[in-house]
Amino acid sequence: MAKTQKILMLIENESGIEDDRVWPEATTLRDHGYQVSIICPKGTSDSQERNLYVEGIHVYHYRVPMGANTFTSYLVEYIVSVMKMFLLSFKVWYRHGFDVIHVSNPPDLLFPIGWFYRIFGKKYIFDQHDLTPELFRVKFKDRKKLIHRLLLFLEKCSYQTAHIVITTNLSQKRFAIERGCHPDKIFIVRNGPDVKRIKSVTLKPELKRGRRYLLAYVGVMDVQDGVEYALLALDDLVHKRGRQDVSLVLMGSGDNATPLHALAHKLELDDYVNFTGWVKKKDLVCYLTMADIGLVPDPQNGLNEYSTMIKTMEYMAMGKAVVGFDLAETRFSAQDAGLYATPNLVEDLANKIETLLDDEELRLKMGALGRKRVEEALSWDHSKTNLLRAYEALFQQENALSVSDATESDTKAYISKENTIPET
Repeated sequence: MAKTQKILMLIENESGIEDDRVWPEATTLRDHGYQVSIICPKGTSDSQERNLYVEGIHVYHYRVPMGANTFTSYLVEYIVSVMKMFLLSFKVWYRHGFDVIHVSNPPDLLFPIGWFYRIFGKKYIFDQHDLTPELFRVKFKDRKKLIHRLLLFLEKCSYQTAHIVITTNLSQKRFAIERGCHPDKIFIVRNGPDVKRIKSVTLKPELKRGRRYLLAYVGVMDVQDGVEYALLALDDLVHKRGRQDVSLVLMGSGDNATPLHALAHKLELDDYVNFTGWVKKKDLVCYLTMADIGLVPDPQNGLNEYSTMIKTMEYMAMGKAVVGFDLAETRFSAQDAGLYATPNLVEDLANKIETLLDDEELRLKMGALGRKRVEEALSWDHSKTNLLRAYEALFQQENALSVSDATESDTKAYISKENTIPET
């Protein structure tokens, strides 16, 4: 009888149960015969209990130290979190055991745990969600070479510690290779929605708050996410073009949520904007059912060009046309399901929104194309195949050959010369 392989997943920046990437990964591994445990911070909707058994997965929570939105406070948070994760890993090892540590970033500070457990024959997977050096440069507008080099060093240590490296797209894979990761151990596992759970429900017209059209944004509201561009585009539509027929729902939260509320008030958009905070999946689906356009306002900033936004695929899964800035990975995801504005130009973002508002036939066509693309190429059912291949290669103790997914060649066509990887 084959041995049941046991996985310990570590995530620092969100509850594993609430994370739109970690939880699908965990449940996929569970469904394919792996035993899965997760160590993660406690989320907003999680039970007060520290140890949970959720849908066949052991979840161990710890409390994240809270601080100001500064580099120093993040560093303290990360160091304390790594220590707590390390201590909890002994409890998981004793109670359940594990053969693999599967780490999600940010931060890129968890590799010492991998070093330690490699002594005992454990495997280590580095699941790179974000390009941390670029993320911190954008978040703190910090161009200090010393900090950037430190983050690059930590990222390189993560690559070198790992037996397998997982990236979310071809752009991130290219970065990893440029920065010293051997291409043979990189697997691309794209973000993708679960089409069985993301689908239209009964219409609730009241969610449009008496207006004809509803724009929607779903996701984190931090500095790098550019939600202010959605507000500025709405201001352009309402106050410069005189459109009283459109409203905006912003579902999510983050470190930049308070300034965004203040900006909406300053722009006199209180009657046009609905900040819901984080919502349950059933409520999110209700809003997206009523929405006419899904917004991807992430600006060009040296990070977002190379990031795959899961909200883009969620809009598409719901059959909604997408409007965003013309970034390589955004265009790759949406393709013919979206209109693309000149990066960081508010007026053009408003132009693209208005074009779709005034052309119902185009909106519906794009929505249908988006749903089809998700079903045929971008859903989690497609993405999880490479996750399972990565694990198969890991346990077979073979040289893990990089898996080229079916759409990788398409990505190359969308990565322009302007979006090549900068020297570091």
